[in-house]
This record gives sequence, C-alpha cells and structure tokens, in this order.
Amino acid sequence: MAGQCKGSQNTPMLTTYDHLPTGLLELEANQLQDALPGPSLIHLPGKRPQPLFVSVLMHGNEVTGWQAVRELLRKYQDRQLPRALSLLIGNVAAAQQGQRHLPEQPDYNRIWKGEGDGPEQVMVRQVLEAMRARRPYAAIDVHNNTGLNPHYACVNRLDTAFLQLANLFSRTVVYFLKPDSVLSMAFAAICPAVTIECGRPGEPHGTAHVMEYLDACLHLSDIPAHEVAPHDLDLFHTVAIVKVPPQVSIGQEGEVADLCLPEDLDHLNFRELAPGTVLGLIQDNLSHVALQATNERGEDVSERYFAVSDAEIRTRIPVMPSMLTMDTRIIRQDCLCYLMERLDLQTARQHT
Repeated sequence: MAGQCKGSQNTPMLTTYDHLPTGLLELEANQLQDALPGPSLIHLPGKRPQPLFVSVLMHGNEVTGWQAVRELLRKYQDRQLPRALSLLIGNVAAAQQGQRHLPEQPDYNRIWKGEGDGPEQVMVRQVLEAMRARRPYAAIDVHNNTGLNPHYACVNRLDTAFLQLANLFSRTVVYFLKPDSVLSMAFAAICPAVTIECGRPGEPHGTAHVMEYLDACLHLSDIPAHEVAPHDLDLFHTVAIVKVPPQVSIGQEGEVADLCLPEDLDHLNFRELAPGTVLGLIQDNLSHVALQATNERGEDVSERYFAVSDAEIRTRIPVMPSMLTMDTRIIRQDCLCYLMERLDLQTARQHT
C-alpha cells in the first residue's frame, strides 16, 4: 500500500495521499507527527468504489480510532479492501502530546461549520469538498471519552440509514443537535454519518470493537433500508450541556475548591438518576453559578435540572448524564457532561 503523497493545492494544512504512506502502520498515535506533516486525508481503493469515510484523532488524546484503523489495514495489507476507504487523520500535533488539542489550537471537532479564514476552517472546507466529489457511502467519526461510559453511537438525524449505521455499532444511540459544529453533523449533509464513542483510550476491547465495526461497514453492500426494531434500540436525546463557569475552581471531594466532585461521579453515566441525586458540593456563595446547563436553543436551563440544598448540588428532575468526567482539563476544554432523556422511536420521528 505504500506510495507517494499528493499534497493539497489549496491549503498548506491538509495533505492528501492516494496510497498509504510507507511505515505508517508501524506508528503509534503519538508518533504520527514524525511521518505526517499535519492533518491528512488518505484515499485507498477497494472492490466497491464508493468509499467509506472514517475520521480518527479529531482529539489527539483519543487514540482508539487510530489503533483500530491500523489493525484493520494490517488485515488487508496483502489484499484489496472490500470497499474504498477515505481516512482522515486529524490532530497529530496534539496526539504527539497526548492532549485533546494544543492551547493555541481550536478543538478539531468544533470547527466543522467551516466558517472563517483560519487554517483549520480552510482545511475543513477542503475535506468536505473532496468528499462530496467522492460521494461517500457513509461517514464514521471515532472518539473516546475520559469517564466511565458504555460504547455508544451518536446521530444528528433520525433517518433510518443513520439509525441502522449507529445500531450496527451499539444498541445505545444518542440523538443530539448541539454542539452543531461537529464532524458528523457536517457529513450528515453528504451521507449517513455517525459518531462512535468507544470507551476510554487504550482499552483493548475498545480497539477490537471499532475494528470489527469498521470491517463490517466495509463489507456492507448497502445500509439496511428497513427501520430498526424498537426492541433493538435504546435511544436517548441530548437535551442540555453542562459546564463549569471558568471562575469556579474544581476539586475532588475533600479538597478545597468552589466545586468539589465525588470521586466516583463518572459511575453515574448512562444511569437514570432520581431527583435528589448529589452531583457535587459547593461553597454557599456559589450556589447559583456552580453548574450551568444550556439547552439546544442556547437557553440557560440550570434551574430546571439542578437544585441546591445544604451546599449540595442535586438533580431536580429525573435525568440521565453522559460523558461525566473527573478530568479537569476536559471539563475546562469541553464540558462536565451532557444530560439526556429517553426517546422512543415513535416520538423520535416527530423530531425529524
């Protein structure tokens, strides 16, 4: 599969390859910057010409996608892929440092509206233009998360093809509309697209699951056209994103901080929490700003979901969190968690 690269003519940030660069499959995620000049789009031929688009390392510390793709391509090193593959390898500079993104960089999964003239936005427009021309069969963006979460898939549309693609990875599927600048939402205008969340980085079963899923997608002749059976799908709707204001200091229970989080907080992910569940301890004078929840319309809905009693932040109504994390850097760069509600298929169709 080794070959020469063909550099993109319109942006210095994106390099396009028509073959797999020599030795790439021998490298770990933190070594890719030594072989690639930056974000790279690699087009590989297959028996079926309409490509599967796969993106990895949109966040540099989420390495499972690259590990799975590396194993997948090793499997086909001496034979043709079942389907053409277009692989986008994202933030190799951050991957070298084991970070989500570097301080001077934007979040690579928050730039896909392609608005602005920065190098990352120009890169986004180049990728989308290139893939529109290739008419991808489906798009899969591979991610990890830092907290304790099951493997699940995310969609931005409730069309049958999107749900079938998601359900092939997991019966747990999350429908969300915010943030609206993610890669999967941009690709949803081109083809069926999903984001897959495959647990914490470095877990062997996560790599194996993603590799098997991508291999299965390469072998599909068509995405099934029939609707997913309701009993095969646990569907959730993200209704709010929860952030910690920058002026509020964060610590773990027993430490001195404005907001202290229980050390096992991430064990609440994908659990339906009863009203009154404790999410953290706060200083009395911060009761009204310690957590801020924002809905899909950008409205502050903190008081709908949280109440304060005896310096404890408690849930006010039943809710299910996802992506709760104890990693302060991730909390600052992204959020503390998302809040979800169950959504049955019949009701879901009313959202489309």
